[in-house]
Amino acid sequence: AQLGGAHIAVEGVSNVLTKVIEWGRLAAYLEQSTRYVDLSARVEGAFRYARPPGIMADAGIAPAYERGLDGAFTAYGEMVRALVAHLERAVPVDPDVPAPARERALRARALDGARGLLPAATVANVGVFATGQAYEAMLVRLLAHPLEEARACGARMLGELRKVIPEFLTRVDRPDRGGAHGAYMQAGRDTARRLAERLGLEDRPAAADGPAVRLLDFDPDGESRVLTHALWAECGRSLEHVRAVVDGLSPPERAEALAAIAGTRSDRRQRPGRSFEATTYVFEVVADYGAYRDLQRHRMLSLQAQPLTPALGYDMPELVAEAGHGDAFAAAQRASATLHDEIAARVPDEAPYAVSLAHRVRFTMVMNAREAMHVIELRSQPQGHDAYRAVAQEMHRCIRDVAGHTAIAAIMAFVDRSRPRAGRMDAERRTEAHGGGRPLRC
Repeated sequence: AQLGGAHIAVEGVSNVLTKVIEWGRLAAYLEQSTRYVDLSARVEGAFRYARPPGIMADAGIAPAYERGLDGAFTAYGEMVRALVAHLERAVPVDPDVPAPARERALRARALDGARGLLPAATVANVGVFATGQAYEAMLVRLLAHPLEEARACGARMLGELRKVIPEFLTRVDRPDRGGAHGAYMQAGRDTARRLAERLGLEDRPAAADGPAVRLLDFDPDGESRVLTHALWAECGRSLEHVRAVVDGLSPPERAEALAAIAGTRSDRRQRPGRSFEATTYVFEVVADYGAYRDLQRHRMLSLQAQPLTPALGYDMPELVAEAGHGDAFAAAQRASATLHDEIAARVPDEAPYAVSLAHRVRFTMVMNAREAMHVIELRSQPQGHDAYRAVAQEMHRCIRDVAGHTAIAAIMAFVDRSRPRAGRMDAERRTEAHGGGRPLRC
């Protein structure tokens, strides 16, 4: 089951569900972008958002849900057009940038600015490739999930996969195997919820002053750990002996040794070896749900998130305020919060569908220094979205200034702190120069 795999296309599922599908580490996923795809057009007369069974079965809330999300998509389309017009006026024409590249870059920037108006119910397509073993774990998780959309999707995926790898999936829906495993996971969630209530921990998030990145835990001796593991792998002495030698070095000597081992990195894909996995950082992040969606796709780390609600407030993109459309953006966020609360009173599990991508969610990311280097350098690049670029940049500052791991931070040489007006302009210019006519995915 570890050697036989299958591709599956999961189409037209909500952004809420895409995060559930993509939770497993041992699979490959490709998700339709909300950054480069204009979602303002209706398809067969309807906007592209999920209509959850629980909401649609409730005559008291279903009409308000459809009115609210229709309004959100209408506002999104108007915002995209307004931001494109603003950027065309505000961004100077560069004679070295071909017109098609400029148009794509400005449109991508406008879609970035407007996507916070989209609800979490916005549908997307997800391509998955996984082995039979990974599918078994994914399907058990989906079939035991509180969301009806997840359970229904899991059942459909199981039916399709059994057409090609049936022998690998015999245990998924057996009561004594997959059924028992799913019940175990549900019992764990229920127990944690009851314990939180007993300890006086409210289930409604406390209001946040704004987006935040906090380094809550780290190894004060992290740089010594990394250097110890790097040297140990190349000698014949015990780890304890090598650590004693490293502890005898001065801080400048340790920094010089780490820099020498990391060497000269010609691009961000050249990362030092597994010795950098010997120290770990625990970050708590408050960021908008759009940024969370992108950061959640990093699977070589441990990530947990609290439920999506409007309680933590929302982030207004700088571009929207600069273009003079802040009032319209704010009005859409208030409407999203009101609709969420109305649904939560009747169908609580499905209330997150109404929450916009601009609203904040609190989550933790636990990662070693090598993965932190990958995440921070990738997500700080100028073609990235402003929301997650800010998270990556602040993570780097915390490693340097809070943990005091200045040598490790210095090795992260491809952290980008620039503030480009047109985001992907350079990337699109390179695409055009190489004969490409379509934007790259980020």
